[in-house]
Amino acid sequence: MPHPDAESFKQLVDGTDTRARATLARFALAPLGAAWSTMMALRNTAYDRGWLTAAPAGLPVVCVGNLTLGGTGKTPLVAWVVRRLAALDRQPAIVSRGYAAAAGQRSDEAAELALLLPGILHVACRDRVVAAAAAAVAGADVVVLDDGFQHRRLARDLDLVAVDATDPFGCGHVFPRGLLRERLSGLARADATILTRAGSVAPERRAEIRDRLTKACGGALPGVWAEASHAPVAIRDPAGVTHTTDWLTGRRVAAFAGIGNPSAFRQTLTTLGAEVVAFRPYADHHAYTPADRADLAAWARGHGAEGLITTLKDLVKIPARVSGELPIMALEIALVVETGATALGSLIDRLAMARPPAAGGVSFTVPGASPR
Repeated sequence: MPHPDAESFKQLVDGTDTRARATLARFALAPLGAAWSTMMALRNTAYDRGWLTAAPAGLPVVCVGNLTLGGTGKTPLVAWVVRRLAALDRQPAIVSRGYAAAAGQRSDEAAELALLLPGILHVACRDRVVAAAAAAVAGADVVVLDDGFQHRRLARDLDLVAVDATDPFGCGHVFPRGLLRERLSGLARADATILTRAGSVAPERRAEIRDRLTKACGGALPGVWAEASHAPVAIRDPAGVTHTTDWLTGRRVAAFAGIGNPSAFRQTLTTLGAEVVAFRPYADHHAYTPADRADLAAWARGHGAEGLITTLKDLVKIPARVSGELPIMALEIALVVETGATALGSLIDRLAMARPPAAGGVSFTVPGASPR
């Protein structure tokens, strides 16, 4: 069965749930959010003033992160950065915590990135400093740190922060009162802010988002501002066979997703011309069982669906197809930078052209990038 916990929590913290018990819950969560916000602010101050020191990786590090919990379209941004580095004759490796991965298995994002970036080394470890060292030993000459904006123990040369245009401010409060990992003012540390899913909102809304973020950073948003859309590029089946997105046009599908922002996925399907006859949001990082798979097939057939459609992140966790069930397909998404592409690309290019020394720490700086 679907798990509405994430969506229910969002309705609680954004005020959509107006029941008395929800109002009381928001009141109770406010001091907890304030405490977490203060703790994060103190920690950031300690790093900014040198009271805490980030560990050098010994090779260039590009961090891709965000300010909010849930999906911001960060994985396609990681793939975009890795591909650009590889095109510049670098040997990138992805380093991540491996969140929600079972022992000895890859995380959801790692499995998805393995499909998108075959042959690219991915090192997952709770200790990102250790992971970066392992990547260097394995032959990488640049690290792409996935979901590391708040993980300041590993030094980085570039901080790229994704902000989801469809839900940019984390309900205006720090977790658990809202969905922010830290205050919006933390964006002042970024070298580039990438507004993801920008095509899903009007230009006026994009300008409003930029203005609010600028104010949160004291009137000056640092670094590069870029706007990007998530372009559907293919439909992929569990065997890796791809089809054009026309596969969806006019087709009756039942959709499901265990991601941070399932509503954005549903909107994309509708935009592509699919007739979404039923939709199930699952909790982010949901671990699908064979029973889930059978239940999904029965649920989809009950709504007269011709097939099931999900995300790549979910497809990699679906048990093997059972004979006679409806086909399960996944929508493959790629990042397209539409505004600020030249400036954003230049940040990556400058880092790529600065080769690390044969031994010891990295001694170069990236023009336009803030020191760490």
